[in-house]
Amino acid sequence: MKRRKSNPNELPLFGHLKELRKVLLIVAYAVAGGAVIGWALAPMVLSFMTLPVSDLLEVSLVSLGPLERLMVKLKLSMVIGVIIMAPVIFWQIWSFLLPALKRSEKKNIYMAVPWSVVLFLGGAAFCFLVVMPLSLNFFVSMGQEGVATQQMYSIKTYVDFVLRFVMAFGLVFQLPLVLLLLMKLGILQPKALIKFRRYAIFFIVLAAVIISPTPDLWTLSLMILPMYLLYEVSIWVGVLMLKRKRKKEEEGASS
Repeated sequence: MKRRKSNPNELPLFGHLKELRKVLLIVAYAVAGGAVIGWALAPMVLSFMTLPVSDLLEVSLVSLGPLERLMVKLKLSMVIGVIIMAPVIFWQIWSFLLPALKRSEKKNIYMAVPWSVVLFLGGAAFCFLVVMPLSLNFFVSMGQEGVATQQMYSIKTYVDFVLRFVMAFGLVFQLPLVLLLLMKLGILQPKALIKFRRYAIFFIVLAAVIISPTPDLWTLSLMILPMYLLYEVSIWVGVLMLKRKRKKEEEGASS
């Protein structure tokens, strides 16, 4: 896919809008094409999504209306389409911004796009394989003391619940990439992240409250802990990255 050669700084406002319109059209076509593939994959994906709840004998999934399963399949088709076409979507967004960046900044963006997809998928996998089973067991066991009850969840409610969880953790796992990119561009320094660690903890908790699918302390703790660990990992990777950069500069100066 060719990158746009025009420089946004040389384009009038109408030119910017025209380029943005082109980006949005390509993204829309990509999502539509991905949704067609997603329609065929939706039954298999739905079956996979119900694995965490299928092991819980106290829970049954039900359909509460004639159109509910159809609407669930449509939603899953769109989500699958976005995931399949994520590289195209990310590239179109960045290709709109790239001409305004310096050459060194463009190189960092080229590296950031694939890593963004990898981290999102990693966060989604961590959520589905670790967080979801723990959360479902916790929620199902709550209030069961005394009288055992059969819990029935709407298939739409369950799918929305899983998607919100997966999307939230996919976004959370973007944190180290954002911090490392800012450090690579010279906007942030590892020392600053260490110095403002206590404020970072506050903002991590605040972010968890905003993007968490449920407001309970259990879910918040499952989200806050990975975010803080990712923050710490970002600091140490940033320190190593800075040391490597200084070493290259010293070798270049000595030669």
